[in-house]
Amino acid sequence: MTEHGVDALVTADWVEDHLEEFQADDPEYRLVEINNPTVTADSEYTPYEDGHIPGATFFHWEEDLSDPVARDILDKGSFETLNGEAGITEDSTVVLYGGGRVPNWFALFGYWEYKYFGHEDVRVLDGGKTYWVENDYPLTTGVPEFTPQEYNARGPFENIRAYKSDVEQAIDSGVPLVDVRSPEEFTGEVIAPEGLQETAQRGGHIPGARNVPTTSVLNDDGTFKSPDELRALYEEVGIGEDQSVITYCRVGERSSIEWYVLHELLGFDDVENYDGSWTEWGNTIRAPIETGESKQ
Repeated sequence: MTEHGVDALVTADWVEDHLEEFQADDPEYRLVEINNPTVTADSEYTPYEDGHIPGATFFHWEEDLSDPVARDILDKGSFETLNGEAGITEDSTVVLYGGGRVPNWFALFGYWEYKYFGHEDVRVLDGGKTYWVENDYPLTTGVPEFTPQEYNARGPFENIRAYKSDVEQAIDSGVPLVDVRSPEEFTGEVIAPEGLQETAQRGGHIPGARNVPTTSVLNDDGTFKSPDELRALYEEVGIGEDQSVITYCRVGERSSIEWYVLHELLGFDDVENYDGSWTEWGNTIRAPIETGESKQ
């Protein structure tokens, strides 16, 4: 348990205390490292093959958790197969972590996808791999082999996912949109973070969106800020827990971090992640955009 008082977030000490269970063939506990090595290659991230938490399986965000042809998340059957082959059942306690430019960048997308398919006990390592490595917790290069299991997903649960039509309705009805990208992406100065592919034709943001960059929800060590600090960030842009909220970014991974903050850590009831994000919106003909700083 952390200072946030929720089981969805666990400390490095908690994970270390459960390493024996994570390495056992019994599927009660499973540990998964999620990353996109293409994106994290130029960061301080330690690649999975160079060292990972003992017992951790590796999921590649783009290859394992996404459908590159449909440019979508996995369908239900593929999600069940992925987990079953990794020795995970729908009753497993699954702990996710990752590294990258933002700690847990892709792990939080994995968390959102697990919740979309109805996995009840999934958690995130506070601070991710960066915190684990920098604080000298144990690493291994051994790859675990677990007995395959049958995984039966309960979802999908569409109430945590926004589509383009939902965003259009949100604009009309005044539902807050949280753009979690950098200020430079938000204003339209750049379309993608430095070194990453520009996946949209236009720069800017969805009309009416408020900019709360992902980096602002984290401490310097990559752990999440306190609940009071987090609430203050959203209150500063006029968002309270009595409102419905939609988060978005470039391709839906960074926005899953703030979906997690709002829904899981702060307890907002109605939060949706628009995983089509700016890649879909910025490429859509006649979709309205704004540039410059927020008018909120």
